[in-house]
Amino acid sequence: MTYKGSLEILKETSRTFYIPISTLPKDLQEAVASAYLCMRAIDEIEDHPQLGKSTKAALLRTISLNLQTMGDSYTASSTTDELLAVLSKYETLPEVTTRIGEWAILAPETIAPRIWEATSAMADRMAYWVECGWKIRTEGDLNGYTFSVAGSVGLLLSDLWAWYDGTQTNRHQAIGFGRGLQAVNILRNRTDDLTRHVDFFPQGWSSETMQRYARINLSLADAYTNDLPKGPARNFCQIPLALAHATLDVLALGQAKLSREAVIGIVDKLSAR
Repeated sequence: MTYKGSLEILKETSRTFYIPISTLPKDLQEAVASAYLCMRAIDEIEDHPQLGKSTKAALLRTISLNLQTMGDSYTASSTTDELLAVLSKYETLPEVTTRIGEWAILAPETIAPRIWEATSAMADRMAYWVECGWKIRTEGDLNGYTFSVAGSVGLLLSDLWAWYDGTQTNRHQAIGFGRGLQAVNILRNRTDDLTRHVDFFPQGWSSETMQRYARINLSLADAYTNDLPKGPARNFCQIPLALAHATLDVLALGQAKLSREAVIGIVDKLSAR
């Protein structure tokens, strides 16, 4: 596999993240692409419409355990082959998932283990939420879920910035960055989630309550992004954050989602800076 192949998969899975990732400096680009694709791979298992809970949990834990076996010779690790052998048995899994072993070895050797650790931990947490049926009863439950699948990603990004150029960040704000984006996703996907009998709203919460939760965390995300020095990390964070704010604004107005034209306009404006 060539690195071009990973960018092609990235573009197929997320045009939004493809743009900021593709403009990063090479080493940082490889690290962020590795992290994004690994986490997208396990996310596809968590959200898979045809796999049962027990199968999802087993696959997620298999990935978690395999990533924990990665060693110094990771560029030729048997882990990649083992993961492919297991995952390729499930024909309905997308390519981004079956090739997770390849994504795990994209990053430079000096930062790859941190990505393995983060992906392994997230896969294990996802298995827990799958098994309990994503039962969110309280704000504490919601905080737990949003940390599991997004807040911890904010922490990983902070570690990637520090690894690349020594940039130090407020880690509480980093968690808010991830939580804020995830809360907007929960609002945007509410109808589809309810159709599959999954409700991420705590008991008694309305859309307005979840919007307040999202805005509180997006305020932390704003502070996180604004504190980053001008450069690749700040440029990367600005696009998903701007899209999250814009999406939240249109949802508050009763619209289903941000229009494609609006998305393109925001991305183009920020990319041109």
